[in-house]
Amino acid sequence: MSRLLLTLVVVFVLATPPALAEAPVAPSAEISYHRDIKPIFRAKCFGCHQPAKQGGELDMTRFAAMLAGGESGEPSIVPGKPDASYLVDLITPSGDRAPEMPQKGDPLTASDIDRVRRWIAAGAEDDSPAEDEQQITADKPPVYQKAPVVTSLDFSPDGAMIAVSGYHEVLLHAADGGELLGRLVGLSERIESAVFSPDGKQLAVTGGSPGRLGELQIWDVDKRVLTLSVPVTYDTIYGASWSPNGKLVAFGCGDHTLRAVDAESGEQVLFQGAHNDWVFDTVFSKEGTHLVSVSRDRSMKLTEVATARFIDNITSITPGALKGGLHAVDRHPTADQLLIGGADGVPKIYRMFREKDRKIGDDFNLIRAFPALPGRIFAAEFNHDGSQIVAGSSQDGAGVVRVYNAADGKQIAELEGIEGGVYTATFSPDGKRIASGGFSGEVFLNDAATGKLISKFIPVPLAGQEQDE
Repeated sequence: MSRLLLTLVVVFVLATPPALAEAPVAPSAEISYHRDIKPIFRAKCFGCHQPAKQGGELDMTRFAAMLAGGESGEPSIVPGKPDASYLVDLITPSGDRAPEMPQKGDPLTASDIDRVRRWIAAGAEDDSPAEDEQQITADKPPVYQKAPVVTSLDFSPDGAMIAVSGYHEVLLHAADGGELLGRLVGLSERIESAVFSPDGKQLAVTGGSPGRLGELQIWDVDKRVLTLSVPVTYDTIYGASWSPNGKLVAFGCGDHTLRAVDAESGEQVLFQGAHNDWVFDTVFSKEGTHLVSVSRDRSMKLTEVATARFIDNITSITPGALKGGLHAVDRHPTADQLLIGGADGVPKIYRMFREKDRKIGDDFNLIRAFPALPGRIFAAEFNHDGSQIVAGSSQDGAGVVRVYNAADGKQIAELEGIEGGVYTATFSPDGKRIASGGFSGEVFLNDAATGKLISKFIPVPLAGQEQDE
């Protein structure tokens, strides 16, 4: 190709307006529901129209329910007739009138609407694999043959309940005896974190369906009702944290971004792309003015909430200073100090805000490094007054959980009876107990002062066992 022709091609591509860049699929191309249409609905519609949250009495995650329609009484889709399909009318703008759906987020592109119309015109057939149909609901919860890996645990602020991750659900258990109190069954297959709001009235859940959907859920704890579902990216999301005033929820994403949304509306209020690998955990500053994130890229970053501006790499930027990625971060309850853990197995406490100019080779913000745990640290947390920390790790299928004095790094206890790799550990609000879990699928409750095992339980009802309702 001549240099002139190549230049013209490049200029044409760069100058192509969005309307041309999103040109409809060629009319001859066959439209597949599973391949072409369902990803559009998953990104734009499933958040408000799913078994746990049926806006307009419409569930779009199940094909037959989607076709039947919702409270309008009209069928959403009339096979072969896109102009007679109520769904098409709702997603299509008319003159200066914006489309009615989706109510939140950006509308469907002209290309997406064209795909939907052509699929309906071709007969609106469902070519999804038989097992792809969403069958898990609150009325038909997961059936377990074996306890799944526990990836998240959190005590309610009053210490009465523990939220435990499951498959497609978060299970609420009584903190004193493990009694199952409720099952919050949602769209996401994998649950990465479940965190109570500061007042304990809500639960923020991050997760999704790997390789297909990331989802933030907000649940009303007392009513056991899903109040908000925000589809985000095309992979699971991680590390939910609440702002101190309970108005924002932050989380990390597999697309290397840090985000925060309004907990009531779901509107995205912060987007930061300074990381260059998966963002695993987040925490707000004491006043809620800043947000801290840790990533597989070996960094802990500071972001200003009001402006979404990246402020600082809190950890050293010297190559080799950090041995592997970071998985967990927690903030001291009364000070802007940060506890982190990751691939090197060493819990560390850092100051959040820099007091000296950065110099290559320094790690000035480091306050204390604790003795290393075997393997990778997946859980690290301060107790209620910041006097102690807990860290949990996994190596070769075995787990270790240790408690340390925050002030001098002295080990207080190693928890007894822990089985399997540990992926989550948390103090009770009074700091007297520690709940931990991981690969074994069990929840372990230990005395924080002595490490002795108090009790353990399997958090999910197993097939063949009598279930508590």
